[in-house]
Amino acid sequence: MTLTTIAREESSSYTDHDQLFKQLIHSFFAEFLELFFPEVHEEVDFRITKPLSEEMFTDLIEGERRRLDIVIETKLKGQNTFIIVHVEPQSYGQTHFHERMYHYFSLLYHKYRKPIVPIAVFTYDENRQEQDHFTMSFPFFHVLTFQFLKLELRKKNWRDYLDSENPVAAALLSKMGYTKAERVQVKKEFLRMLVKLELDPAKSALINGFFEKYLSLNQSEEEALMEEIHQLSKDEEEQILKLPNSWIEKGKREGEKEGKKNVALEMLKRGLDSELIAEVTKLDQEEIENLRKTL
Repeated sequence: MTLTTIAREESSSYTDHDQLFKQLIHSFFAEFLELFFPEVHEEVDFRITKPLSEEMFTDLIEGERRRLDIVIETKLKGQNTFIIVHVEPQSYGQTHFHERMYHYFSLLYHKYRKPIVPIAVFTYDENRQEQDHFTMSFPFFHVLTFQFLKLELRKKNWRDYLDSENPVAAALLSKMGYTKAERVQVKKEFLRMLVKLELDPAKSALINGFFEKYLSLNQSEEEALMEEIHQLSKDEEEQILKLPNSWIEKGKREGEKEGKKNVALEMLKRGLDSELIAEVTKLDQEEIENLRKTL
């Protein structure tokens, strides 16, 4: 694998990550601020919010083109002042990130000439001490200190959010601080939260898809999870089993495939054409020929 290929794959991964956060925060903008930045939430008039067009800027530090996906215009309560909230998700460590935040702030202010609330959301798994400011000064003169709000998810204890009725808390449990041994417990509590939230199917799918992206259990963990779920009350167990679940869906798909194989076997026994069998069952020719050999 070449360095270019690796770079492309990493870029694609970051793009997917940014897109997930964009969907989450655009769908639950007020909830996001309420959960992590209550002082901002208290002052914002959420009756007036408008996502601005996706901004494409050249990153002078990294030397690449960068899209700012989460740029939202809103107003302060009781005022005619429009403000811009810029949320920048950061999925990997970067030495000069604080400088990049200032660069984006400057470009946004240059274009819109409105007050900006800059927020950085650090989502990587390692523990780092991220700067929340960028300073420019000389021995003889202090030019500026630019500050931004920051959220370091890995430093948040997932157990602190279990009583929250905030959908963002449920989704972001998957990016908070937990040990490998706690993965099954985190998934179980996430499912319990999702049941209590009673979201519509679209929002429930968004929250579940976000969580599954970052905390997907292996087979043994899923089996342990099912044992944990069976120990809950009957009502709660039934509600959880109605939710989208990667392991349950995998089982359903495998069950469907077994059913198709049984149909194909019956058709083969009757001497039907393999092309017809493939059209009916959606199995490929190789699978059908393998089944033929078992007769």
